[in-house]
Amino acid sequence: MIKVIIYEDDTAFRDTLSILVKGTDGFQLLGAFENCNNTAQHLIKLQPDVVLMDINMPGTNGLQGLSVIRGNAPDTHVLMFTVFDDNENIFQAICNGASGYLLKKTPPAKILEAIEEVHDGGAPITSSIARKILQMFPKAPARSTEIDKLTNREQEILQLVWAGLTNRTIAEQLHISIKTAEAHRANMMKKLRVSNIAQLLKTALEEGLLATHAG
Repeated sequence: MIKVIIYEDDTAFRDTLSILVKGTDGFQLLGAFENCNNTAQHLIKLQPDVVLMDINMPGTNGLQGLSVIRGNAPDTHVLMFTVFDDNENIFQAICNGASGYLLKKTPPAKILEAIEEVHDGGAPITSSIARKILQMFPKAPARSTEIDKLTNREQEILQLVWAGLTNRTIAEQLHISIKTAEAHRANMMKKLRVSNIAQLLKTALEEGLLATHAG
């Protein structure tokens, strides 16, 4: 059972997310709130596994709430869920320790899939967000020997991660198990000495691992 908290100031949208989570087997909604004013208390009382976090909220906003969670419950996964896809918010969310980043127009099934993936240690990011992350960093001029650390399959999966695909979708596309897709992603992070998906994409771009294919 994945225990979920929602922070969203739009009442109608908060209710929609609440119904989605409560109505799906394997998920438990612990609470839904309009801002992060009492996040520290919520963490102690409710102990969520995954937090769906809006950014633009009155009072304590999502970026501030994310920092509170990282300081008090580092093992809690935070999935930023917002209409914003501008570089400043993306950069701040990544720096503050977001586990994933989705836009609010994401289909309901993909939202549930993303919650499951982030709970399993993945880092779901909408494809448009993944590309914006890449745009934040200078493009590497040439292919690096770092690519030799990755197997052909890992290089293939790296391109799919860059395209914003989740572990589940990657597994379906490559006809492998989700566990295998997760293992490949974990191995890439270990080989490139990074700890999250944003760092993986940044390092891959800097080392030229994506430049050959990105055009």
